[in-house]
Amino acid sequence: MQDPDFAVIVDQIRKEDSRYDKRAYAFVRSGLDYAVCEMQKRDRARASQSRHITGQELLDGLRVYSLEQFGPLTKTVLESWGVRRCEDFGEIVFNLIEYGILSKTEQDKKEDFASTYTFDAAFEEPFLPAKRRAHPPSDKA
Repeated sequence: MQDPDFAVIVDQIRKEDSRYDKRAYAFVRSGLDYAVCEMQKRDRARASQSRHITGQELLDGLRVYSLEQFGPLTKTVLESWGVRRCEDFGEIVFNLIEYGILSKTEQDKKEDFASTYTFDAAFEEPFLPAKRRAHPPSDKA
């Protein structure tokens, strides 16, 4: 369950920018938590420290988290929320930054979310029969 302040802020964001469903904002927030936890598991030496996550790392975490949450329906769910490409995740992140929910470093920019993967490759191809895949399966998903 999201805290009430988050929901109020998302409602404020959506008054100015209605492109994305409020569930997309909650998903990005949960996906960020997931990505940070996964990175800490891989880097146990810094597991107790808070760590900044880059746009590319967040996109990868959101891809894996999406597939775990929604399986073959991932692309359909995300599109129903207005999220159709990596750049949309960046827009959501920067809306949350603008309202003080997330923070960024001076190096972080929206362009970090540019075309890391296509939604077809990330969310449809893993469920195609092996001989119809355009890319070899990834061990990350």
